[in-house]
Amino acid sequence: MIVVFLGAPGAGKGTQAKKLAQDMNLKHISTGDILREEIKKETHLGKKAKEYMDRGELVPDELIIAMIEQALPEDLGVILDGFPRTVAQAQALDEMLRKHHKSVSCALLFEVEDEVIVERLSGRRVCPNCGAIYHVKYSPPKVDNVCDVCSTSLIQRDDDKEEVIRRRLKVYKEQTAPVIEFYAQKNKLKTIKAVGPIEDIYKTLRNAISNGC
Repeated sequence: MIVVFLGAPGAGKGTQAKKLAQDMNLKHISTGDILREEIKKETHLGKKAKEYMDRGELVPDELIIAMIEQALPEDLGVILDGFPRTVAQAQALDEMLRKHHKSVSCALLFEVEDEVIVERLSGRRVCPNCGAIYHVKYSPPKVDNVCDVCSTSLIQRDDDKEEVIRRRLKVYKEQTAPVIEFYAQKNKLKTIKAVGPIEDIYKTLRNAISNGC
């Protein structure tokens, strides 16, 4: 099974992908996680990617496509979280999979209103040492701005600042909306309302997969 997760930044794709990957023995490939690891290591790709991400822009197709092709396993089901984000990436994915006699099983679109996303992301705080994630409103640390796990001061990522979030949403709508249509035309698109308790969203996700993915 090869599942594509679509949706704006902050729609909850990563949270649901991790649960689904564990339950169904799938590999979770997150472009965001891979890019952040490259940035942390200060590789050439990471430095170039950071320039785009800090501006709220998408990383160029050729960098992302090469990275995903390297990460795709040969014999295991996959959840692609954050890829493809452009039609060119979707076409490149089809070509990659065709070489291995595979194809995308379905694309799941996580729908969330813009203002909900802005609140979710702008309130997020991250531990730069251990990677723990908090939210100033929904899951604050025990001590204000201090990590519960390792007592390191928390930070707000540059791409979680409100002006960058709104720019990311604008870019998403302009460049990723055609990808939604790409999968809709192939009759592979399913839509999930990604607002409410995490467990309720997950039940909806599992039902969507059971009914034709």
